[in-house]
Amino acid sequence: MIRSLFRWLRGYVRIRVEGYSPERFLNLCCFHQILIWGLSPVGNAYEMYMSVSGFRKIRPFVRKTKTRAVITGRYGFPFFMQRYRRRKLLFVGIFLCVILLKAYSLFIWDIHFEGNERWPDETLTEFLAANDVSPFMLKSRVDCSGIVKAIRKEYNDIVWVSASIDGSRLKIQIKENEDTFTEETAKDDAPADLIAGTDGVITKLVTRAGVPQVHVGDTVKAGDLLVSGRIDVLDDSGEVVGYQYQHSDADIYADTEMEYSDTMPLIYQAKIYDGKRRYRFYIKFSDWKISLGTVKNSYEHSDLTTWERQLRLGENFYLPLSFGYESAGSYSFEEKSYTEEEIQRELTRRFEKFCKELEEKNIQIRENSVKIHIDADSADASGILYLNQRITEETDTEILTIERKEELK
Repeated sequence: MIRSLFRWLRGYVRIRVEGYSPERFLNLCCFHQILIWGLSPVGNAYEMYMSVSGFRKIRPFVRKTKTRAVITGRYGFPFFMQRYRRRKLLFVGIFLCVILLKAYSLFIWDIHFEGNERWPDETLTEFLAANDVSPFMLKSRVDCSGIVKAIRKEYNDIVWVSASIDGSRLKIQIKENEDTFTEETAKDDAPADLIAGTDGVITKLVTRAGVPQVHVGDTVKAGDLLVSGRIDVLDDSGEVVGYQYQHSDADIYADTEMEYSDTMPLIYQAKIYDGKRRYRFYIKFSDWKISLGTVKNSYEHSDLTTWERQLRLGENFYLPLSFGYESAGSYSFEEKSYTEEEIQRELTRRFEKFCKELEEKNIQIRENSVKIHIDADSADASGILYLNQRITEETDTEILTIERKEELK
């Protein structure tokens, strides 16, 4: 590829060698190390490619071998320039295009976010704009480390940010905290107990603060006290003379059970498209849009779909120009029934999604007895999930006081 580009820039010709001894001519070219390629026989002659500098050296070989070399084609940049030397506007246009592309490469034309789910692109774009980071800004003004610090400072639930420049695009990668919280706060020191949030059998107990009230293997009910935040202070005789209070902290897991039920009708309303559709095509440059057509309609039922693509040169050189279309399609509703396979597949998909949500909450599914039942009008998936999960819930510790009795003398 590079060699072909180099040959094109220097220019080359295709020649036909014919006459008394073209084979001897080829031998002389080889002896004097004149490069030829694309050699092919044409009757009693040979055709080949040769560089312009090589062609200028073959005149003595032609006379010596009593052959004739005829140029059948001229290729490359020098001949291109000569062929279009009178078309000045073409070269002016090429020159201006190169200048514009060079100038364009100095700016950021697009900001792309990855990994953000809680915070939409529009919200993050507005925040960056308030910090003077927006499309159409010079690359030299982009402070990637400053952008990272500003985002981390503004959004506490974003635990990792990376900002980089790819061509004409500012790429910002984000990792959000899986836990839902608005801001990090210092640990609450108010007295608190831990109680059971559900029925279960204790399988793991690790206490960091407070007095545990249960042991591994104990069966507990929802609301039972698991860890007390009140510590008795005893005197030498073993009587309670006071209390100390703590904010209980412990990891307590238990085997629990959960009922699962999901129902779906056997009959549903299906969309039937009748082929009527209206389009609006558009070209967008920055905030300006030129469109052709319309999606306004008088359909009883319709949906709107949009397709858009941004132009780019190469992989990361994005242009501030995009094109696309909007389409409005007409449809009506028709009553249909699910097949048994479709019911099985849909209820299974919902159940697997529910299990995945539990696993994302660090709830382990040990086994389940969920089965699918199909009735005359509906179908349902129901059963019991056997889980292992953290069951602690915080509640305020009851504050007790000791009545002191004074002895009479």
